[in-house]
Amino acid sequence: MRTSILLAGVAALTMATSAQAAPKPAAHPQAEAQALELAKQAIALRSVAGPGNQTPEVAALFAKALVAGGFAAEDVTVAPVDDTAYLIARWPGSDPKLKPLVISGHIDVVEAKAADWTRDPFTPVVENGYLYGRGATDMKLDGAIAVASLIELKRQGYKPRRTIIIEFSGDEETTMKTSAIIAEKLKDAELVLNVDGGGGSLDEKTGAPLYFTWQGAEKTYADFKLTVTNPGGHSSAPRADNAIDRLSAALLRIQAKPFTPELSPLTRAYFEAAAKYEQPETGAAMKAFAADPSDQAAIATLRADPATVGKIGTTCVVTMINGGHALNALPQRAEANINCRIFPGHKPADIMAELSAAAADPAVAFTDVTEGSVPNDASPMRADFEAAVKKALGKVYPGVPVFPSMASGASDNMWFRYHDVPAYGASPTFLKGSDDFSHGLNERTPIANIQPAITYYLSVVGDLSK
Repeated sequence: MRTSILLAGVAALTMATSAQAAPKPAAHPQAEAQALELAKQAIALRSVAGPGNQTPEVAALFAKALVAGGFAAEDVTVAPVDDTAYLIARWPGSDPKLKPLVISGHIDVVEAKAADWTRDPFTPVVENGYLYGRGATDMKLDGAIAVASLIELKRQGYKPRRTIIIEFSGDEETTMKTSAIIAEKLKDAELVLNVDGGGGSLDEKTGAPLYFTWQGAEKTYADFKLTVTNPGGHSSAPRADNAIDRLSAALLRIQAKPFTPELSPLTRAYFEAAAKYEQPETGAAMKAFAADPSDQAAIATLRADPATVGKIGTTCVVTMINGGHALNALPQRAEANINCRIFPGHKPADIMAELSAAAADPAVAFTDVTEGSVPNDASPMRADFEAAVKKALGKVYPGVPVFPSMASGASDNMWFRYHDVPAYGASPTFLKGSDDFSHGLNERTPIANIQPAITYYLSVVGDLSK
């Protein structure tokens, strides 16, 4: 799930001018051509969960490229799991005492119906500087660029001191079963560089790079079921104790008590840096909140905006309700699902307890029904990672600001952080907000990203594997 944060607003003219005047990154023609060709071949494979899932074929495609590019065949593994598969490839370093650097991604995609698209989603097309197709943004192009970049490093004769591992999960968009397996196998890693997260934003008018964010945290996903049961009875004899009424009242009490807003060092840095790219009212609220997370005026502004409400703390919302068993009977059961996105540092059990307290009715039973998610705290703001990313971005987009962010959605990073492995989303892909069609119709990404992205990977992977 791509989690790049694309803010609204326009950067200062001097910044845009500086970015447009940036020198062109070094060309690596073999790697650039390979990245685009691999991406096109991967998009043509329908790696969607269910009958006909071709994720194993995408894994085999990338594995074949890595072996042909110099990886030892015995160091490249494609492992089947149910209807999918995952890939792990190792490039041994010269110092076996050092923990490995992991480059992470996924090769499955969300479903796409050809009848709904302008072009067939599984027929890659390059038009007007864009690569079209399911996975162009999330995340087959990113994966192909990472593979081609490692092969280019080998072509240049690079010798890593730290072992480099590149891995791709096969069900990140669904159950994350392979994501959990990979993280368990690689829980001794020093650091994870996830190419399915973070990213850069382009100015809507000029196309100039505005800023780049790396993802250092994500919120924990949780589902809680609320249940009220009742003996029921005939609807002609209503009584005060009604299961649907009690559940409804509890839900309204929960709605009236939102979670206390909070900051972490990472989100404070985000608000301070990102405020300048927002509309004046939102930007001012972001600055005020970063200075004082109890500022009620700032909280009200940020809560009112769907783009920012999830960044200031835990959010919980009712997503499903079900009740009653007949049109002419008092309900014997009423149920609701509350979906929460939990701010790093909190456990789901504690959040469920807060919801129960807010419901204030012992007749409402709470059950954690979360599947495919585990709690995870923010990754540390590591100086070596930040320096490597800033150096790499500086080679291709000099002067473009780089700052951290927190994702509201889940990624493979969740499973690594669960094992206390620092994991960071740091894809070098830059997009306009209007071009972000991840999970949607007519997904596309500018192919102009390929050349600078390879220069970026050569730099950042080299620095982090020394």
